[in-house]
Amino acid sequence: MLTPEQIEQLAAELQHSEQTRVPVEHFSKRFPGMTIEDGYRVSRAWVARQLAGGRHVIGHKIGLTSRAMQLSSQIDEPDYGTLLDSMLFTATPGQVLEIPANRFIAPRVEVELAFVLKSDLQGPHVDVEQVLAATDYVTPAIEIIDARIEQFDRHTKVMRKVFDTISDNAANAGIVVGAGRADARAIDRPWVGAILRCNGVVEETGLAAGVQGDPAIGIAWLANKLAPWGESLKAGQIVLAGSFTRPVAAKAGDEFVADYGALGVLHFRFV
Repeated sequence: MLTPEQIEQLAAELQHSEQTRVPVEHFSKRFPGMTIEDGYRVSRAWVARQLAGGRHVIGHKIGLTSRAMQLSSQIDEPDYGTLLDSMLFTATPGQVLEIPANRFIAPRVEVELAFVLKSDLQGPHVDVEQVLAATDYVTPAIEIIDARIEQFDRHTKVMRKVFDTISDNAANAGIVVGAGRADARAIDRPWVGAILRCNGVVEETGLAAGVQGDPAIGIAWLANKLAPWGESLKAGQIVLAGSFTRPVAAKAGDEFVADYGALGVLHFRFV
């Protein structure tokens, strides 16, 4: 278990990394006894620094939702992080949204569904039916993940551990919204699909069933996981349910089109 002083030091390092765009080395390498709870404590300390700097919480994200990702991370459940107002990019239909590439270190793009809530969800006994009742609408969303803690160790090339990813706000750095909206009950959520193109080339396709069978399951899971921390999901918040494609690397000049069929298109370019 890390000390409060160590937690604050690591949170300060993450903040410095975000400001300088220089990733830090793996926390788990420096503290091999680090736990998942330590990771969430670091993440919360980092968020507290963001809030002290004037940022606001707009929602939450769920990550590592696929079985393959959990096995590779040696865990048996997803992870989660916090969405801030500074991370939000809103696309306009018919226009190409421009995203400054210098906001990020090593951005990657993931295809998701977002649930926008109209009422609070307080665990520990939230179920899918309660999630659907509390949801105002679902909408396509792109998560931009990043690596304030380097993805691969600069010396050994070993991939970072789940403790590092959790500390790093579950790798979240941005969110793109602005496509269609749908009633969570009216659509066949597992069969919502998307085609992700980068510079005209199809890089990924997927179905929302890849997110635990039904993305609403993750929203219930998150509400219940937040409860022991005295936290809950709030009305008006955006909750990213998890990616149903692999992450696709992005750089300045790359143009992406995420086509969700009847739910619309998210069209954006890194500049």
